[in-house]
Amino acid sequence: MFVVPGFLYVMAVIAACRSVRFAVSCYGSDMAKVLGITGGIATGKSTVTEMLRELGALTFSADEIAREVLAPGSEGFVEVARGFGGDLVTPDGSLDRSRLAGIVFGDPKALEKLNSITHPRIIAEIERRIAQFRSSADGPDVLAVEIPLLVELDISWLVDNVVVVAAEQDEQLNRLTTRGYSAEESRQRLAAQLPISEKVRVADWIIHTDTSLSDTRAQVERMWRSIGGRCGSADRP
Repeated sequence: MFVVPGFLYVMAVIAACRSVRFAVSCYGSDMAKVLGITGGIATGKSTVTEMLRELGALTFSADEIAREVLAPGSEGFVEVARGFGGDLVTPDGSLDRSRLAGIVFGDPKALEKLNSITHPRIIAEIERRIAQFRSSADGPDVLAVEIPLLVELDISWLVDNVVVVAAEQDEQLNRLTTRGYSAEESRQRLAAQLPISEKVRVADWIIHTDTSLSDTRAQVERMWRSIGGRCGSADRP
């Protein structure tokens, strides 16, 4: 049987790919890609994720999964209510998230307790959705998942490329105060987070959002072209 040498070389390269992420990079832009969108508080993660959606990517966020994990009647809801007190349940049957945040903020043990309930469930659901995306024969060829704690939880293995959305700390503070936080609250929230400089170290792409919205969009579009994304909700081949 006649075999083209080039084919043998390609097969050898594919066999050498030891991870899904590497396999994507060596197979080319026609494979489905998963982008992990991360960054600090008030850096513009949701804005960048929305821009990718407009370009044709499928998107979801860890925050929306967190809300599902703590939805009334869920296992997570029951565990949190049991662990932090039934008075966290509001008259309409939901959790008082503001009060819960007040309990865990500044209390490492309480935060660790909450994370032990929510994080495994959130990660499992993210993994399930990514697996479903990868196994789908049609739909968008890029999935962008907004995961604020992607680096902290060491789950970058779930995605093919890490996209860090970055902004200078002064700009983050300005945005937080615009959202209604006091200057002191804003500084406390920034201090409690992993520095952006640490996240940038593991980034495949960095989107800077300090300037104009149009400049941010231009950066996102350049990245989109580089990863081989196709405009619109094009089906995979």
